Amino acid sequence: MNLPFRQSPAVLPLFAAGLALVFWSSAFAAIAYGLRAFSPAELSLLRFGIASAVLAIPVALGAIRLPPRRDWPAVAVLALIGMTVYQLSLGYAMTRIPAGAAAVIIALAPGVTSALAALRLGETLTARMGVGLAVAFAGVVLVTLGSGRELRFEPMALLVLVAVFATSVYFVWQKPLLARTDALGFTTASIFAATLGLLPFGLHLPEKIALASTAQLVSAAYLGLVPTVFGYVCWNWALSRASASTVSSFLYVQPLLAGLIAWLWLGQTLGALAVAGGALAIGGVVLTIRGSRASSPPPLPRDERAACAG
Repeated sequence: MNLPFRQSPAVLPLFAAGLALVFWSSAFAAIAYGLRAFSPAELSLLRFGIASAVLAIPVALGAIRLPPRRDWPAVAVLALIGMTVYQLSLGYAMTRIPAGAAAVIIALAPGVTSALAALRLGETLTARMGVGLAVAFAGVVLVTLGSGRELRFEPMALLVLVAVFATSVYFVWQKPLLARTDALGFTTASIFAATLGLLPFGLHLPEKIALASTAQLVSAAYLGLVPTVFGYVCWNWALSRASASTVSSFLYVQPLLAGLIAWLWLGQTLGALAVAGGALAIGGVVLTIRGSRASSPPPLPRDERAACAG
């Protein structure tokens, strides 16, 4: 009788992480439109500016509570690292290196997150989780090769490594903060801080907006609302209720989802090798999740769960 109730808290964070992954994967097609009119920094500022404007309304009405003032410096630093630095590093790197190479390097994020989580949070890395991460990464390589894009290393690829480290730090170091604030308030404060960090790059944004087409502006609005607001809220909520290693393993499936959405939206085809790689990546994620459940501590008593839910 109580079994479904006890299982649901474990399932919901995984569902939220998967939903965030769909939102983030859909961003690639929208970015393809936006970069025709804006530089990576300008598109990032426009995207986060729209998100900040939308979130400012419920904050002003008291519907969203920002983190305690004592946490503001930590939230700002994490946002500048995990959002501002990530967006700039990845965006400018992808103007010089093949998208396939960038996808493979970004796929290192779950492994880096797991390593940092073990060092910072004391999360256990079981042998099954290690195998799952390796299998998922192999699937990502197949997806990238199956996309028909050339794989080659360039010095600009180091910027993607910066992006990998930046997003991994953001995922892991936010966990203690999420223990004393809700995911929506934390995400909102992060987006505000990231937008401030992008302001110096927007000197020519007004004239670019005037010259942009309606489709490009709509794509920017979509980026600001869906992948940025809804994506980060779902992801941070999942991180507040599951291990960073488990949640970050979902990122391995992103190349497959991005390819499927690009096929539906832009008509880009997905090869058999990419499909096989996607299946392998999903299998690796499932193995990682099962490994994390095997190493999870027993659930908290009901009173403690209520206190943590805050």
